[in-house]
Amino acid sequence: MNYEEKIIEYPPVHPGTDRTFIRFYEGEPNPKAMLLGGCDEMPQRVFVTDTTVSSLPCMEEFTAEFGTGKGAAANSVHKRRSGKDILVILGAGEPFKTIESVLSIVAAALDANGQRSTVFVGIGGGVITDMTAFAASIFKRGARCELVPTTLLSMVDAAVGGKTGCDFGSYKNMIGSFFPAQKIHICPEFIKTLPQSEYRSGLAEVVKTALLFSAPLFDKLESNPGILDGRGKSEFAPLISEMIRTCVSEKASVVEQDLTEKGMRMLLNLGHTFGHALETCAGLGKVAHGDGVAWGMARAADLSERLGLCTKEYAERVKRMLRSYTWEISEIHPAMEGKGSAGDIARTIFGAMKKDKKNSSSKVRFVLQRGVCDTVITEADEGDVLAVLGAER
Repeated sequence: MNYEEKIIEYPPVHPGTDRTFIRFYEGEPNPKAMLLGGCDEMPQRVFVTDTTVSSLPCMEEFTAEFGTGKGAAANSVHKRRSGKDILVILGAGEPFKTIESVLSIVAAALDANGQRSTVFVGIGGGVITDMTAFAASIFKRGARCELVPTTLLSMVDAAVGGKTGCDFGSYKNMIGSFFPAQKIHICPEFIKTLPQSEYRSGLAEVVKTALLFSAPLFDKLESNPGILDGRGKSEFAPLISEMIRTCVSEKASVVEQDLTEKGMRMLLNLGHTFGHALETCAGLGKVAHGDGVAWGMARAADLSERLGLCTKEYAERVKRMLRSYTWEISEIHPAMEGKGSAGDIARTIFGAMKKDKKNSSSKVRFVLQRGVCDTVITEADEGDVLAVLGAER
């Protein structure tokens, strides 16, 4: 069949901004001082947070600028207004990371007559920063975005690098865009407000970054498991500051070279192929993201050893370190107990892996390691993957 072809050439689509300014703050968090100062010529802002963050003592002065009232009840959205600015309060946690929540942010901006110059400001953990930036990316084909990460995980990973999105059905981060924030405001003192489970979840991403890019940081983390319970102790303050700045710096370096994950940015998925599949199969929100990533790094270490990429000693070193931080490293995660035989569970998780958005074929791609800072991207046969998932029990 004959045809004629015409080519239309375009410049690359602009991802919202060509640079991100990251500000590191000292002292107690003060969102009012961070965000509400300035003159009358400031653009309209749509602030987005959740019920957990909005109830923090350090947020009282900020939220008071928008009047009084209760936060969002379950399955509801609470909106307040202060002049031309809007505050949107969503329900907290992974169950609210939905397209409906994203569209509620968009609706709030539309109701307030928002324009492309409107700045969407996400104040919260990875769920809030991901959804706020996604809403900004689709509002009138691209507004502006700033982020205030309040969890360790969002400071060292989620808020940096422009990945945005939400879950869809039972699958994690299936809808989204690349849309970097123009500004990221990082106040490490926020981590003192976190539940222990959230703090530990963020530490998993710190360990991941250290394994990928910083042997000195990994050595320090390996030697200081007391940091897990010591975030309020002065002896650990220098290490906490170092790990946040190191992770931000390393991720920024990767993103500058590969924003849309065509090459080296894929390395940042160490532990995530296994971890995301676990989160999906256990039920989104049942396993904290960092806990899933930590378990995934243990599975990746075993797979690396099985494929002959690393020594048994290295795989054991990684798992020993993860165990010292109390992360689960067994082949079958406790969250999957009771969901069938070992083989059934392994095949269920493998099936979820094949739907991972990072795969480009019917095979499953993994980030594996030969050693600290020695990382490869490869595909593995189903039998090898099932083996490290406990199917041979």
